[in-house]
Amino acid sequence: MPQQRLKIAYLSDFSPLDRNFYSGGNARIHDALVRHAGDVTILPQTWGLADPVRRAILALPDRFSLRLRWRAQLALAPVIACSIAAALRRDRYDVLFGAYAFQTLHHLRRPYPLTVAYTSDATPTVYRRSEIGQAFSEVLPGGRRLDGWVERAEALVLRGSDMLLWPSAWLRDATLQRYDLDPDKVHLVPWGANIAPPPVPQPRSVGPGAPLHLLLVGRNWQAKGGPVALATLHRLRKAGLDARLTVIGCSPPEAQGDPHVTIHPQLDKSVPAEAALFQQLYARSHFVVQPSYESYGFAFCEASAHGVPSLCLRVGGVPVRDGVNGFALPPGSGAEAFAARIQATVADPAGYAALCRSTRAEYDQHLNWDAWGARVGDLLRDAVARRSA
Repeated sequence: MPQQRLKIAYLSDFSPLDRNFYSGGNARIHDALVRHAGDVTILPQTWGLADPVRRAILALPDRFSLRLRWRAQLALAPVIACSIAAALRRDRYDVLFGAYAFQTLHHLRRPYPLTVAYTSDATPTVYRRSEIGQAFSEVLPGGRRLDGWVERAEALVLRGSDMLLWPSAWLRDATLQRYDLDPDKVHLVPWGANIAPPPVPQPRSVGPGAPLHLLLVGRNWQAKGGPVALATLHRLRKAGLDARLTVIGCSPPEAQGDPHVTIHPQLDKSVPAEAALFQQLYARSHFVVQPSYESYGFAFCEASAHGVPSLCLRVGGVPVRDGVNGFALPPGSGAEAFAARIQATVADPAGYAALCRSTRAEYDQHLNWDAWGARVGDLLRDAVARRSA
């Protein structure tokens, strides 16, 4: 029996049709809902009568626009919510699905009964108060003075939603504790890799004298833990391993000219030749080494898709389970700890091969968008059915 196709209104601060925003996550969430949940209508991202403010903010440099935009949208929510409610009244939806931007739901009054669901990899307060937020300096002057106001708005939005779909146990546990939420409406559903499913990887050999390929993927060398990854490379080479590091997405000055580092400043996965190279680089890699501070990390899902174990820090909601698809080291771990973990793993070729297999299995079972879409589709249909009963 075919499953019910829900009518879903999709709400975010940027269109999911632009695959560049939110590292492609916004687009993947939208697409998974279309495949597994129902017919999706993207609501306008304009701010109604306040839209001149939105356009002025978008004209600022990204460094400031990123942080000012959502705060301004939150402050103007009583005005913006009127235009969102008007868009909802143009049809009759089963679900209002919010992604990434909690502020779009603030002050919104439902024009008729519908299920409100929301997903993101963090809330501003959980992020700022975690080791992730503490690792970065304040960009917007006086931004922290607004923390109390922001947290009160978050609590209203999250408590007022019918369903919260968090990709990590870290965010689930933090929001349950911080906002006193009903546990029955909080669900852990991991996000997936923002790539097409790659073929099942061929076995990679490890052993004395064989090249050992490390990979780091990201636009911000510092934020992704690049200096630690580079220092890890040097430690491994001093220990006698033929280690090499490939960097995709940035061009770090300190790695320029290093004969054991290959740099690809940018690979556009929409270009077939560059997408093929991207896949080849993953296919030959033995480890993703990315000691970054982030709330999730799509790169770790992509590594799992290629059967490449990830080495990262146990911060935020990184989708890495120890001994399953890699190892998450304690916060503050440096090159010595990462190098030691790699040496211990490659010293056991059979164990490494098993780790690669379980890494791919983690992608097949959990870290892909079809798994997310199927689970969320079921949850939404159940919620709509309960509301209609």
